Amino acid sequence: MTDQHKPDPLRSPLLDEARPRGIRHGFFTRKGGVSEGIYRGLNIGNGSADDAHRVAENRRRVAQWMGVAPDALLSAYQVHSPDVIVATGPLPSPRPQADALVTDRPGLALGATSADCGPVLFADAGARVIGAAHAGWKGAFTGVLENTVAAMEKLGATRKNILAVLGPSIGPANYEVGPEFVDRFVEADAGNAAYFVPSEKPGHALFDLNRYTVDRLRKTGVTADALNRCTYAEEDLFFSYRRTTHRKEADYGRLISAIVLEEI
Repeated sequence: MTDQHKPDPLRSPLLDEARPRGIRHGFFTRKGGVSEGIYRGLNIGNGSADDAHRVAENRRRVAQWMGVAPDALLSAYQVHSPDVIVATGPLPSPRPQADALVTDRPGLALGATSADCGPVLFADAGARVIGAAHAGWKGAFTGVLENTVAAMEKLGATRKNILAVLGPSIGPANYEVGPEFVDRFVEADAGNAAYFVPSEKPGHALFDLNRYTVDRLRKTGVTADALNRCTYAEEDLFFSYRRTTHRKEADYGRLISAIVLEEI
């Protein structure tokens, strides 16, 4: 492959601080894949209706960039839950249902797939413990972020040493929600009202999922940041479930964000 046909994921300066300790990460975009049509680019979605051979090739390219075998690029069957799996090797088939993965084993690339929801990558460079979580509004609301930090602690991480970065997800300018959505959040915590501003549609609001996610991460005691890239707005780089829905398209591609402990 020439460079222009290879994946070229976004990287976080914060997580790059863990690079000298053998921790590699990437927030993959649509660049460098073989899918076509509405899936154009690097669609890694096993759950999409894309050609399975193209998806497999896309996943192989991601695995190659991460420096692992294709079966060591792990992604759970995500169900918008707060559940976390401790990975010790390739996942069984059928894939287990969960929305976060953690490990202390070198050579396993932990992946979070997304198409508007927030992919969050975690690393404790000193303890060499990593994690990846899929945090849409429901996962973030019900505790997937806190549960990922707790699972990393059980493997030897220390939360004050954990770095966590939210990758590309839908931005507040494009995330309009209804009144029942706002009510759910405000009833749980009156302070959540700060994450909503009125939209042009009567009774509706724009939700800042990015800020909500980063704030919840910081409340756990980890160092957290966000790339602040909007999947809905940047069509050339990202797939978006909401953009697809608005266009009444038949399906949509999925992105992946991944992190791995290299052998050192």
